[in-house]
Amino acid sequence: MSTGILQATHLRPSASHLALPFFDEAHRRIAAELPDWANAQRVDEADDRAACRDWVQRLGQGGWLGYCVPGEFGGALPQLDSRALVMLRETLAFYSPLADFAFAMQGLGSGAISLGGSDTTRRAYLPEVAAGRKIAAFALSEPEAGSDVAAMKLRATDARPDCVVGQKDDSYFLDGQKTWISNGGIADFYCVFAKTDPDGGSRGISAFVVDRGSEGLDDSVHIPVMAPHPLATLTFHRCRVDGEQMLGEVNGGFKLAMQTLDIFRASVAAAALGFARRALAEAIDHAKHRKMFGQTLADFQLTQARLGEMAALIDAGALLTYRAAWMRDTGQGDQRERSVAAAMAKMTATENAQRVIDMALQMHGGLGVMVGSKVESLYRDIRSLRIYEGATEVQQLIIGKAALQEMKK
Repeated sequence: MSTGILQATHLRPSASHLALPFFDEAHRRIAAELPDWANAQRVDEADDRAACRDWVQRLGQGGWLGYCVPGEFGGALPQLDSRALVMLRETLAFYSPLADFAFAMQGLGSGAISLGGSDTTRRAYLPEVAAGRKIAAFALSEPEAGSDVAAMKLRATDARPDCVVGQKDDSYFLDGQKTWISNGGIADFYCVFAKTDPDGGSRGISAFVVDRGSEGLDDSVHIPVMAPHPLATLTFHRCRVDGEQMLGEVNGGFKLAMQTLDIFRASVAAAALGFARRALAEAIDHAKHRKMFGQTLADFQLTQARLGEMAALIDAGALLTYRAAWMRDTGQGDQRERSVAAAMAKMTATENAQRVIDMALQMHGGLGVMVGSKVESLYRDIRSLRIYEGATEVQQLIIGKAALQEMKK
């Protein structure tokens, strides 16, 4: 649990992976410049909501949020680039999970606008996201629709008696709930997914951008979690949205949601890498300085073996993560192959990071479970990454089905 001002650290993330052929100079420049910037920030993280607002402003002023939107709308690169997102999230997560969260949600929360918004909508929102003047949120999950997106019950019904059903110039009323919404309660707008065809399953979902403060939207119900960050339940009651607020095509929302998640799924793995690399750095630093039986903890072969296992687990997740981002950016393989690569990266990096952080905590002994210690907070921070944006079990299903299909060939 964050208890005050973010402190500087002498520890730095490894840079050896930058020589891999997955990256180009733009990505290496991020990795070279971001650590010093992130380490120099002094953000009071005692209040997670206030801290996230502060981080969004700082990231915008620092130019880092430009990697969340396409170049035409204030972005740093011509198009959304998964490898840049990976570099940024891995580094930010090393220093501050809340900084990583704030950055990630600016990209995920506005991704559907980048991919499916009209030119007018993109010009209205994306430059504000890149500058840190508007906070974004992605509203997909519901109380009974998490992994099973098609089960969502939020309805978008015709609001005008003379409208033509299925036309983008319709107006709609949104009725229902969304929950587990990151940035809920602090976002300036939400990309909301709702059923425009209640019997259409995943093919009956449409996407809308809804401004905070819209009549009929209540985002005040906050959800406390073990690693504090802004989460809320959204309730819609006859919340009116115009057809111009629709993103993409009518009933095309599921595809848009999946395209957005595909871009950012590898970056979730990268955040896990950042946590794991920080845990390993903390463990090495502790082992070098902890005196035991006339020597340091690092002198024991058991410690060396454990550190070696931790390093190998991190590299295994890292290679899958960088491969997935590279495949997405360069168009390697077909869509199924890219989705499988992202699933492998997300599953492996998050599961391995949980193991690495647990090992680091164990190596710290009693200090590891002391509230306020870095490894203790990492232990709580990592847990949600194995659930959100596709739980480990969902990734296993994606990979397993693909393996079965491959064997049929």
